[in-house]
Amino acid sequence: MSASTWQLVLQASWLVKVILTILAFFSTVSWAIIFHKWWMLAASSRQSAAFQSAFSTKTSAAQLLRTAQSLPNGSASRVFQTAYQTRASSSLASERLLREAVDLEVERLQAYLPFLATTGSAAPFIGLLGTVWGIMDAFHGIGVAGSASLAVVAPAIAEALIATAAGLLAAIPAVVAYNAFINWTRRISLELEHFADSLKERMEEQSNHEARLSARTSV
Repeated sequence: MSASTWQLVLQASWLVKVILTILAFFSTVSWAIIFHKWWMLAASSRQSAAFQSAFSTKTSAAQLLRTAQSLPNGSASRVFQTAYQTRASSSLASERLLREAVDLEVERLQAYLPFLATTGSAAPFIGLLGTVWGIMDAFHGIGVAGSASLAVVAPAIAEALIATAAGLLAAIPAVVAYNAFINWTRRISLELEHFADSLKERMEEQSNHEARLSARTSV
């Protein structure tokens, strides 16, 4: 921010300063969420791919559990751990369990994204409020000065427009990141649904195998 722009901010009315503070808060929190979500989704995609690669090798459940525990941020590995640790006795219960595990994982990945949507939709209007208030002050100053010359009007108008610029600077990254993260989480959700179907089949195969072994030993 240049020295002249900073001077305009310092000379702004109290309401414009409050609005700029609110927009700075929205922008700061939005960027924190953006960096955190990018790291989380990248780690989830990378570790999920690694776990699904191990899952496709038909290794034992105990080995898969150890692999899942070594990949704590992978969505597929987290779903597997939930299914393994709370195994159900019937196929219907297993299906419900897997569906709940996938829903919880998607909900975890989408946490805090509504704040980005709120910032993207509200920040421009908050900034516009500051601009309208600043222009009202500018016209009041013109009335007091009794002159509408450029020297009188320009600083006041520039001061008012800073609020609109701040609102757009807060909103644009939030909207872009929200759309990107929503699409990313949707892709992960589809992958998890396919993985859950494969895991359900694996669990049913293991259950049938255990039932056959039990029947042989009881004979």
